Order: sequence, then C-alpha cells, then structure tokens
Amino acid sequence: MYDERFPGLRRRGFLAATTGAAALALVGCGGGTDDKADSGSGGTPKRGGRLRAAFAGGGASETLDPHLANLFADVARAKALYDKLADYGADLSAEPRLATQWESNKTLDRWQVTLREATFHDGSPVTAKDVLYSYRRIVDPEQTFRAKASLEPIDLDASRATGERSIEFVLKRPTAEFPNILAAFGAYIVPENATGADFGRKPIGSGPFRFVSFAPGRSAVFRRYDDYWEGAPHLDELEFVVANEESARVNALLGGQVEYAHELNPTTARAHEGKGQIEIVRLRNSAMQAFCMKTDRAPFDDKRVREAFFLIADRKELVDGALSGAGVVGNDLFGKGYEYYADGLPQREQDLDRARALLKQAGAEKLKVTLDTSAVAAGFTEAAGIFRDQAAKAGVTIDVKMGSKDSYWSDILDNGTLCCYRSGAMPIEAHISQRLLTDSTTNATKWRHKDFDALYEQAQSTRDRTERAAVYERMQRRLYTEGGFLIWGFADWIIGTARTVKGVETKAPANTLDWARFDKVWLA
Repeated sequence: MYDERFPGLRRRGFLAATTGAAALALVGCGGGTDDKADSGSGGTPKRGGRLRAAFAGGGASETLDPHLANLFADVARAKALYDKLADYGADLSAEPRLATQWESNKTLDRWQVTLREATFHDGSPVTAKDVLYSYRRIVDPEQTFRAKASLEPIDLDASRATGERSIEFVLKRPTAEFPNILAAFGAYIVPENATGADFGRKPIGSGPFRFVSFAPGRSAVFRRYDDYWEGAPHLDELEFVVANEESARVNALLGGQVEYAHELNPTTARAHEGKGQIEIVRLRNSAMQAFCMKTDRAPFDDKRVREAFFLIADRKELVDGALSGAGVVGNDLFGKGYEYYADGLPQREQDLDRARALLKQAGAEKLKVTLDTSAVAAGFTEAAGIFRDQAAKAGVTIDVKMGSKDSYWSDILDNGTLCCYRSGAMPIEAHISQRLLTDSTTNATKWRHKDFDALYEQAQSTRDRTERAAVYERMQRRLYTEGGFLIWGFADWIIGTARTVKGVETKAPANTLDWARFDKVWLA
C-alpha cells in the first residue's frame, strides 16, 4: 500500500486517498437513462456477452483482496465481486447497499444497522457476524488495509450483533456522518473467517459477479451472479485487462480488443469525441485541482498574502491550459456539486490591483516564493508555469521547482511553502476531518485552528441535517476567506467505450457507486 498522503489521481491509476496512510477517492448515484452515456439509442437492456475493460494495473503483486484495493483497477474488481454496507452517490452522500437502514440514538454515538437479505457466491447468507469480522479484519494493527483510518471512530470491541441481520455499532464519539464510514473506500464485506492467500486468489463475495480466473498484472474474468440481491447483471461475463499506458488502452479500444478504456487524457478525448468511432464519457467534478499554501510559515502565515494569491489566479486560463479545458473552474472550496457544498459564495475572479494592494499592506511587495511541482499528475507542471506567469503580473516572482515523481506526495506534506495539489472525490466532511483539523494526518496546508476544530465537532454532534449544513457553511466561508487551498479547478475523469456499450453512468465522479458499475452496463 502506498502512502497516498495527497489523495490524488495518479497517472498509473492510483486512487485519491481518503485516509492518511491509506489510499483512494472518487464516487456516483443512480440516475435515469438521461444520465447514461448514449443509452438512449441503446433501448431496452440486452442480456449476454462479455465486456472487456482496460485499466492501468499493479503488476504481479496484484490481489483480489478487497481490503487492499488501492488502484482504480483494484477497486473496479472489488466492487464487481463485493459489496459495502453503503456507498457514495453522485453528490458524495451515503446511499444504502447491504445495509437497508441505519438509525442513531439521541447522542449520535450508537447506531443500529439493519442488513438486507443477500447471499455470498457460495449461497451462504450475509450476516452481522460477517460485517463485524470484516471490520475487525480491516482495523487489525498488524495490517495496513486502506479503510482502517476511516473505521477509527467505531469501538469494534463494544459493537455487537443484535440479530442475524442487525448490528449495534458503538462509537468513540458522536458522529452524525456515520453512514460515510459505512461507505468508506475499501470497507467491503467479506465472509466470516475469509483469510489466507487463497482468499486473495479465489475470492467469494456478495457482489454482482463471481470469480472465474485471475492472472495478476494481466487479467481477471468474472461471471454474472444470478442471485445478486439487486438483480443479476445484464452481462454474462466481465473481463478486466491490464494496460498501463494510456496509448495501449486507446489502441485496444480502437482495435476492438476491449470495449471499455479507463482513464483517458483530454487530448485523446478531443481527438475522438463526436467522430463516431468510440464514445467519450466525461465524469464531471472528479478531481480537485489546487495550489496548497502552508499557513504556518512565511509568507503564507499572513492571511493577506493568501487572499492576494486567491486574486492572482485566472482560473479559466488554468483550466484551459493545464486541463486542456476538461474541467470547470473552482472557487477555493473542495467538493463542487457535493452534499453540503457552499455554492452561495461569489465566484472569485482575478483582481491584480487588489492583489498588489494586499501584498503591499503585508509588506510583501516584491515577494519571491518557490512553487513545488512534479510530473506525478497530469497538468501539474503546466499549472505551475501558467500560475508563475499570472503572478508576475502582480509583481510576485515564482520559482517553479520540479520534484521527483516517486517522493513528491510524501515530501510536500512538510516541506516547502507552496505546491501543486490534487484530490479525488470524497465527502466534504471527510475532506475537513482528514485535511483541515489540528490533528489531521494529511493537513497539507497546516491549517490548525481550535475554533475550527470545535465547529467540526459541533457539526458531528448535530442531529438536524439543516442545522448541520449551516455549520459546514460557516466553516467553508472561513476557508473561502483565509484558507490555504487555492482551488482553481475540478477536472473531468475521462472514459472511452465502444459504441456497442450502453448504460454507462455519466453523473458519477470516479470512485462513486456508479463509477465502473458494470452490473448496469450492457452490449447492444
């Protein structure tokens, strides 16, 4: 498991992280046929056939153990074979999956969860014991499973089965957003006592497809599970093919060797969009693009300097230049389009005169600062160059420093003053708790304010959703005014499919429920 401290979408298919030393994030919600890519002409879903999907992979070390899923390929395979109690909708709110309902006590520190009637691929029922076993396996101190940090609020020693399909979860503190924990990346339910090497090679889950074969680093073949609780998939079979280079995935799609190619770049999308040979699917609001200012050191320990940098950015130029236009402008807040997003704040525009005035007030008129970047993520080096030129117009000299792809994410957490940053989708609440609290393990901006921490605790102990949303808005207003994340855009996540592929959800940011949702796809 890699240390994805800067949850981001890595070129080789790494997922954005939701936790400190664990890694992953992006997410979707079921819509009608209007939300599907070209599904209108597909008509009624057709049963049968094998869909071949090309993903970047992880080589010979790949496993089908869902608790180790870090790569997009891992997660796509895991969600075909397994289920979670909940998953993230298109707005990153939690939606029931194996859980049919959840209900808290008045103090929000005990939650009753009821399971639906579902079976594993060997015909055995999914029970409360399986759930508790799965969660206890994830938090094993000897292991580094990705959902470990997400499950931290649960006291698993005190939690218990109250029936075959009912569980009482005891929490260490009030947690209003407890359903987000159930939906956490990597929190899959496995059969009680599933363990050993055989488990990672010949898995039994409760997902829409069951295991057929697996060649690590090459391919995995799964077959429709007819007794799936949500209804059997349309496809007979699903094959995951590993192709690490984007050009290889595109050529396989164009040549008819695969029907689905994950993670295409904007240039490829522009070259093929509307040409009729393949379909291009854009998953909006999938990846936050930002510059990260360290608020605990000069010059960014002065909030006037941070505000000046907010006003230096020409966001449209950054989206057009660094993302080739494949995205939308940001407003210095994470989670555009997600639950609790403060969309009432005015869109920030470039204002060089105001920026110069703020820098003068702060005694930073001829400011020089180093901007750390790397080729570790698409658009990073381009964004750095564009922002350097924008800053020069405000009298700021930016020295762009290229960092190693191998150590970039770990280095910039503590070093430097200004850096390129990216993150995949996750709930706004998770973004706050993991990156913006005094004790957050991935606090890249070094934003540490006890009154801000207290607002988060207030939100988590507020039962009424409207009142809770008001607290989150207060927190976002503060970040908008003086935070350390200059969030200039949100990138599309781009997928290519054969024209015969129907039912692909288009309103599902990568890593949400309906991203890579192969049980809902069919071949026309």
